[in-house]
Amino acid sequence: MTVIIDLTPVKYHTGPARLLDMVPGRSKQVFQTWLAAHPQAWRDGIEIVAMDGFTGFKTATNAELPDAVTVMDPLVVKLATDAVDACRRRVHQTTTGHRGRRDKPLHQTRRTLLTEASLITDKQTNRLTTLFADHRHSEVEATWDIYQRLIQAYRAPKPKLGRWLMTHLIDAINTNIPIDLIENRHLGRTLKRRATDILAYFDHPATSNEPTEAINSRLGHLRSTALSFHNPTNYITHSLLETGGFKPHLHPQTR
Repeated sequence: MTVIIDLTPVKYHTGPARLLDMVPGRSKQVFQTWLAAHPQAWRDGIEIVAMDGFTGFKTATNAELPDAVTVMDPLVVKLATDAVDACRRRVHQTTTGHRGRRDKPLHQTRRTLLTEASLITDKQTNRLTTLFADHRHSEVEATWDIYQRLIQAYRAPKPKLGRWLMTHLIDAINTNIPIDLIENRHLGRTLKRRATDILAYFDHPATSNEPTEAINSRLGHLRSTALSFHNPTNYITHSLLETGGFKPHLHPQTR
């Protein structure tokens, strides 16, 4: 299902996010068809669209809402965590010839590597220092550093500083990256391709998919308690009820 959420109340601090609709399928065509089915005046009123990294949503938005600002929210950090984890596994396999084991440093620090630097304890810091002292783990260190810099940009006290840090990171990760750093090169291409949407977050810092994830969690709980749904219409109806009930001005199809 493609879930469409109204984030207006969150942005203007007037209430929680609202579930607008759910459409079977997850593709560019599904979202574009849903947008095209609404009146032009309604579409013209949409100023910002927050989304995850799925390119199909970006393409559909550009086609139907050409004047809207597209924002890729901070969940882009997940791409960096995946890069760190993939690099750790690859280097471990290369240096030991087998998968992770409890007595190996790369396996012992797998969770620490995914922890924000400001939250790392002294004991964990010592483990990382020992890990990075081994030149064989230099690729993991480089990938970890980029991950921490990405977090630092989003944690910046002022949006202007965050945008500056993110801009420099995107430029750095796409310049002179060794060919062996496969994960960093892939991450760099993604960040460069979606740079406009990523940097737009710092111009609209209140725009985030976090409320969307909160509603998705409620829908997940609904599915588990209902032991799944076999009828999409029933699922959508129950989902609207679970997340706040029907509102005629939001859900005219329920009148």
